[in-house]
Amino acid sequence: MKIERIVAIPYEIPYVRPLKFASGEVTTADHVLLRIHTDTGIVGVADIPPRPYTYGETQASIVSVINGIFAPALIGMDPFNRQSVQQTLRRTVHNNTAKGAVDIALWDVIGHATGASVWSLLGGYAPSMRVSHMLGFKEPELLLEEAQRFGSEYGVTTFKLKVGRRPIALDIEACHVLREGLGEDVQIYLDANRGWTANEAIEVLRRTEGLGLAFLEEPCDAKEAMGRRRLVERSTIPIFGDESVPTAGDASRELLSGGCDGICIKTARTGFTESQEVLGLSTGLGVDVYMGNQIDTQIGTIATVVFGAAHEATSRRAGELSNFLDMADDLLAEPLVIRDGRIEVPEGPGVGAAIDEEKLAHYRVDGA
Repeated sequence: MKIERIVAIPYEIPYVRPLKFASGEVTTADHVLLRIHTDTGIVGVADIPPRPYTYGETQASIVSVINGIFAPALIGMDPFNRQSVQQTLRRTVHNNTAKGAVDIALWDVIGHATGASVWSLLGGYAPSMRVSHMLGFKEPELLLEEAQRFGSEYGVTTFKLKVGRRPIALDIEACHVLREGLGEDVQIYLDANRGWTANEAIEVLRRTEGLGLAFLEEPCDAKEAMGRRRLVERSTIPIFGDESVPTAGDASRELLSGGCDGICIKTARTGFTESQEVLGLSTGLGVDVYMGNQIDTQIGTIATVVFGAAHEATSRRAGELSNFLDMADDLLAEPLVIRDGRIEVPEGPGVGAAIDEEKLAHYRVDGA
């Protein structure tokens, strides 16, 4: 079997409402659908979410690097030779989500070629994954209403609170309101998206002590190396790396330098192969992990579920799997369902992301 053709299809789907966080705001899912065609007729699929304000990738740059660099280098290679593919991709620095999608699409090809689900090939640990829901920048009472609605409608009991782009007093108030309104059995954690200094993060943790917050994600920029180390040493809850750990090498640096003591894994930026490297590094060091979200569509969410549910360590915590509910539509032929706070692993071979061709034709960017 050989890779015959690689196609990058840009498309745009509007959000029901803007998604806001400390590092930016998005109103449209301007993603890229990746398809890897083989000479046997098997096609692997993956979704690519640009994050220009975080990683510098745009829809146009993703299409360009795939068409101009990755496709010419990969055509003719055996999809099963994943390490050779990885070595080829690593000749080009950065472009993490484009690389991650190539890897996921190749795993999809391998699954279909062998008749096995990628979930089982990766480890096949659990049949489903618990869902964490992201709470954005709203007044504390509105955040509580949203959390309560997701609890009653979807059975979600874990919530990420976005913080860091407003006065810290408002973030602290939101923490108190959510804990009081949701009770002790609901898990709450924070994500500042590099929106604080280390000292501001220390102050927030001091004023929320006793609320039972699970952990704090990416409080300040990785360049604040001494500040991050001081924060980790003083914090009574784990400090997780996200934007600071986009590769296995970055994760190693942050963990060994004391910049964080937990790792967020996102299949959209490390695919399945490098995500396993990050996972192995973390478990070897006794470090907790959880599955994050790259503002994923349902296609990307399926990839997260498949990887997260396949491994014991990533199944311990709820994964961020609900962002697709903020999108007006999706390309997936069989929509995902959140039931009793969980998403089931899709049945059948491959990753399990079948595309609705009519929707793709409708949302693809003109001329693509």
